[in-house]
Amino acid sequence: MTLNNLGLDKLGITRAERIVRNPPVESLIEDIVLNKEGKIGMNGAVMVDTGRFTGRSPLDKYIVDEPTTSDNVWWGSVNRKISEEIFDELYEKVVHFYNQEDNSNTYIFDGFGGAAIDHRLHVRIIAKKAWQAHFCHNMFIRPTREELLNFSPDFTIINASNVYNEKFEIHGLNSETFIIFNFQKRIGIIGGTEYGGEMKKGIFSVLNYMLPMKGVLSMHCSANVDTNGRNTALFFGLSGTGKTTLSTDPNRPLIGDDEHGWSDDGVFNFEGGCYAKVINLDKDAEPDIYNAIRHGALLENVCYDERTRIIDFTDSSKTENTRVSYPIDHIENSVFASGKPSMGPHPQILVFLTCDAYGVLPPVSKLTPDQAMYHFISGYTAKVAGTERGITEPVATFSPCFGGPFLTLHPLRYAELLKSKIKIHQTKVYLVNTGWNGGSAASGAKRISIQNTRAMITAILDGSIEKSEFKTEPVFGLSCPQSLTGVNSEVLNPRSSWNSLDEYDKQASTLGELFTNNFKTYGKAVSYLKQAGPIKNHKEIAI
Repeated sequence: MTLNNLGLDKLGITRAERIVRNPPVESLIEDIVLNKEGKIGMNGAVMVDTGRFTGRSPLDKYIVDEPTTSDNVWWGSVNRKISEEIFDELYEKVVHFYNQEDNSNTYIFDGFGGAAIDHRLHVRIIAKKAWQAHFCHNMFIRPTREELLNFSPDFTIINASNVYNEKFEIHGLNSETFIIFNFQKRIGIIGGTEYGGEMKKGIFSVLNYMLPMKGVLSMHCSANVDTNGRNTALFFGLSGTGKTTLSTDPNRPLIGDDEHGWSDDGVFNFEGGCYAKVINLDKDAEPDIYNAIRHGALLENVCYDERTRIIDFTDSSKTENTRVSYPIDHIENSVFASGKPSMGPHPQILVFLTCDAYGVLPPVSKLTPDQAMYHFISGYTAKVAGTERGITEPVATFSPCFGGPFLTLHPLRYAELLKSKIKIHQTKVYLVNTGWNGGSAASGAKRISIQNTRAMITAILDGSIEKSEFKTEPVFGLSCPQSLTGVNSEVLNPRSSWNSLDEYDKQASTLGELFTNNFKTYGKAVSYLKQAGPIKNHKEIAI
């Protein structure tokens, strides 16, 4: 295989000699061990450490400011500008690294982002570490031999994790680490961090930019279907809300666990695998993930006994963000494992998950289209008091569209697409609070039980929730069911579940103000949606 045949010379990579393209996973595992990048652990899974970075480095991620992006990108703390000149300088540094004659392998993964043929992105990832190639093999959609023959990349990421930007201060950048995307040249470069998630989320950011331009909604969510391949449901939620747990259902095959597109033809997974947290992983509580850790899986930053290779999933001494990547067919109850593409028909159900540590939001409510846009743009959850030093009260987190770190366009662009699609397909949208009830987390109140939450999800999916009487709650004007099979009716009305109505009203006012202030940050373009948010005089509304 030559440089010219693959077009690497067009990238400036002219001296790399030992090119390994889309090798079988067995070869990658062998190279990982021989290169001393990692070790074989439980059930044949590979274990590696990602070095200094055990998570993404959002302050080091940049987008090149050029004519095609200048007026389209949602510039700010998430999408930081960088000049074409600085990109070109660092790009030359990356290419020089690959042109060194050190007799090492250059790994190439060619594959796809997106299971839908009409909308998939032809992705090329170039890396020097075998485990990074293994990660890409797991996480992206693997091509057939026939698809590889005439493969031409739409977007290329060159991973040079051993390269650092010593001139970052002169360049006005955050650190010597850099993750930069040039949409005009359709190239991304990574330096100074080994963390595999930068490649995965990088391609997600690219799809978040390209797909909405042609009317396809890109989404940070999980998705499943019923056993007949119908009744698609999407689950949106930030970390700790239960997105993975609640979308993993023995009676509903999984389309995907993290990133999807919604086109005129239906829903499709962006990925060919899953990237799951394994901190405190319990085989009884999360059997699908536990059983997926076998030959072909790749574990990151887990702690284990050097002699026995037994993993201690409770050990967070390296990081709380211990991870495993694996091909999606490691989940036996998945659409792909049944021999079908990771796709589903237009969703009938959308579930927005939040973990409200203030104890204000109702456990389950039905949203109007405008409320759906409001809560989609808000992307709210709250940290539990006491989980971090110095935190004595709940801490609100707002992540637009439940995927703020990966949005490249203004949140309204995604929200308008969402509204259009739920209107066309008569999709029902529900807000489910998996947080606290009867008081805030700081008060010692209990979290809503998983049994109650699962019963709510079941009622949503089988449609029985629509048979309930609905009333409007007093804080956000949300429509709440008054009774559901298998759910204690007392928890369905958050205000009446509190011992002190005055304390509830105080917390409600606090949370409502947080929502209002956060929504202002998105500018005048979304101001017309404020009526779908908190009700100022909520004390006057009876439920």
